[in-house]
Amino acid sequence: MAIARLALTDFRNHADALIAPDEPMIVLAGENGAGKTNVLEALSLLAPGRGLRGAALRDMARQGGAGGFAISARIGDSQIGTGTEAAAPDKRQVRIDGKTASANALSGLLAVSWLTPAMDRLFLESPGGRRRFLDRLVLARDPLHAHHSLRYEAAMRARNALLGDDAPADPAWLAALEAQMAEHGAAIDTARRALIAELEEQIALSAQSLFARPGLALSGWEGDEGALREALGTGRSRDRAAGRTLAGPHRGDLLVRHIAKDQDAALCSTGEQKALLLSIILAHAELVQARSGRPLVILLDEVAAHLDPVRRGALFERLRATGGQVWMTGTEASLFEGLGAATRLHVAHGRVEQA
Repeated sequence: MAIARLALTDFRNHADALIAPDEPMIVLAGENGAGKTNVLEALSLLAPGRGLRGAALRDMARQGGAGGFAISARIGDSQIGTGTEAAAPDKRQVRIDGKTASANALSGLLAVSWLTPAMDRLFLESPGGRRRFLDRLVLARDPLHAHHSLRYEAAMRARNALLGDDAPADPAWLAALEAQMAEHGAAIDTARRALIAELEEQIALSAQSLFARPGLALSGWEGDEGALREALGTGRSRDRAAGRTLAGPHRGDLLVRHIAKDQDAALCSTGEQKALLLSIILAHAELVQARSGRPLVILLDEVAAHLDPVRRGALFERLRATGGQVWMTGTEASLFEGLGAATRLHVAHGRVEQA
């Protein structure tokens, strides 16, 4: 069991919740606003980042609570805790087996991916959202990706600040920052492209799936460490005028096409876009479970409601075959009648009980 025990204290509308699943498939059913997605959000915080909503930490603390929140989970032989204190509502704390740790350390213990209704517009919005989606998938495959991303972003912020100063920047200092950006930027780009290649292979194995088959590519900057260092060095005047760095993996975009229709995902119907995302999530789950060596947790918010019974059955079958732990929400328990053995929970007014 990936997560053998999950405890929430003053998180969103959950004053005190305890979940101990006895099956790898977990269903959370209840009315809208009951707190189902809040449980998934808590689970998403067992990975680096701001969780599946991308919300501010202070907004996660329960209204009317003591201030701050706590999430605790047992994963194998490890005990993980994360949360905030009332005195520092914007500072996230992480503890692993009782010792203070960085959020990035969580990626070495667990691989987490998710699909939510808020992602329905992923193909219609800015490239930044698609990059974040891709990077979450990469992180589940490669725990070092968080380290490279953090170091790259820190160096880029420092470089932008230097270029934005009125006084001329020290060339040696700029060169050092650009070398750091080039080292970590090249690693980011390599990891993204490697995952896309692996996903393409995995998707091809499921070519007869009932779900739309996506084709994946990465646009934007491509090159090795030396090429990026040179591009940054020669682009200082341009970047100073623009007020931002214009070359590097932070400018890339995940491109997705509907193979059968030979059409960009952005031009597909809402249903087709959802099917393309689901295909990517399923292929990624199959890939990670086979190759990562870490427990896999898949979070699916309201995913079954938009599928016909045949496709729901196909989805449940493929999810079970991944061998990962799957947490699903729905307003109607009847949506999961064909799921088979599962831990079935009812959520109401911030309380979680056995169904």
